[in-house]
Amino acid sequence: MPLDPVQTLRELVRIPSVNPMGRAVDGPAFFEHRVTDYLQALFTRLGLPWQRQQVEPRRENIVARLDGATPPDQGGAVLMLEAHQDTVPIDGMTIDPFAAAQRDGRLYGRGACDIKGGMAAMLAAASRLVEDRPPNLPTILIACTVNEEQGFTGAKAITQLWQSADSIFPRKPDAAIVAEPTSLDVVVAHKGCVRWECRVRGRAVHSSRPELGDNAIYKMARVLRVFERYQREVAPTLGEHPRCGRPSLSVGTIAGGLSVNTVPDECVIKIDRRLLPGEEPAAAMRHIVDYLAHDTSIDFPVEHDPPFLPSRGLPDDHNTLLGERLRTAAESVSPSRKLVGVPYGTDASTFQAAGVPSVVFGPGSIDQAHTADEWIELHQLHQATDILYRFAREFQALP
Repeated sequence: MPLDPVQTLRELVRIPSVNPMGRAVDGPAFFEHRVTDYLQALFTRLGLPWQRQQVEPRRENIVARLDGATPPDQGGAVLMLEAHQDTVPIDGMTIDPFAAAQRDGRLYGRGACDIKGGMAAMLAAASRLVEDRPPNLPTILIACTVNEEQGFTGAKAITQLWQSADSIFPRKPDAAIVAEPTSLDVVVAHKGCVRWECRVRGRAVHSSRPELGDNAIYKMARVLRVFERYQREVAPTLGEHPRCGRPSLSVGTIAGGLSVNTVPDECVIKIDRRLLPGEEPAAAMRHIVDYLAHDTSIDFPVEHDPPFLPSRGLPDDHNTLLGERLRTAAESVSPSRKLVGVPYGTDASTFQAAGVPSVVFGPGSIDQAHTADEWIELHQLHQATDILYRFAREFQALP
């Protein structure tokens, strides 16, 4: 019997899989291994072969295969459906993050929208294909990856599997659909990102004699004014993409000082530069570093760590045909679907860079992702399941 997408989603939300996002934290809510165990049991119940791939301790990708009517080595198509297992942290949530409460046509909880709803739709659609076995069924790979929210390392590891002889992948997929909350539109382009830490140093002294020290926070305040000017005056001039808009710069965190009665000897910020499709992370970072270095108001050393997250954007020059096919399937269930670009990043850029045309699709709105009361409309969850089923059962390799 096919899976119920709502029940599947409730089960997924009730299993914590919080990404620590680089923090030195631990406990029963963190990491994806419990969801991976759940998926392994589900794939076994569906009679699908599966493979786990360790990426980090307690963090494993898992891939299941539904064999198609024609084997890939005889010309059969291969389609990958991918969703990440991790969620953002639960700090500040106003609801029970793991209760999976259902009311007013919505399901609430961390990951309900991003992206366990999309995962549940993919799993439910795949279970229908297992039962129906359509005559033109392609080979389907259901890939559930780790660490999407802080580095895309799971997606990068998946690309190694289809290059391995000892792999559940029969070969590189012909196309990939990546689950994210797109409100049932089809994302064919998105921005990339480069993130790094920047620091300045001072000299610590007792706060009763600040003139004897060198306050690193005051120095960083001057750096921040330069970054603010860069975002306002420079970033908008660096190009524009018809679907993704313009590049941007944001400083997201700042930390410095040991105590209120000590002049701080270090201050650190984290920078987020959003890239247009086609921009290189290293070049974008270098442009900002050089801009800061040439500003005459900065007369002290500024240190820049290597980026901890370099990720290219998703260009729409190799996936538009795939996007149009998926949009056609979506319109048969939900009219007026569009091909769109978005400002956030996804695993799709990793797969497309590895030679697999990739698009992004799923139920839910990005406006509900990562929120204090995250939720998804169950009507869209059912629609997404139907759309993925209709698309996958007729998928043929792209020309």
